[in-house]
Amino acid sequence: MAKTGMKEREKKRAKLIEKYKIKREKLKNQISFSNSFDEQLEVQKQLQKLPRNSAKCRSRNRCWMTGRSRGFYRDFGLSRHVVREMAHECLLPGITKSSW
Repeated sequence: MAKTGMKEREKKRAKLIEKYKIKREKLKNQISFSNSFDEQLEVQKQLQKLPRNSAKCRSRNRCWMTGRSRGFYRDFGLSRHVVREMAHECLLPGITKSSW
């Protein structure tokens, strides 16, 4: 189980990412289409003034049941521990736990 603070921090990041998404895209387009180097530097300064947690690469996939960030399966949105338990209990359709 992940700490509650970590889960809340991830929720906060998701809100910031959504809030600054359009502004960040506009600034990145301005950088790529700018003609002069000085203009690029000015736009990069504006981009750096945005909150760090508003960058998409700062977000982390987390299991929706436990909050675990490692061993995450995108197909289910769960960590490997929970997938294994649910496969044993036949709660995931089409997934069977192999045993030999």
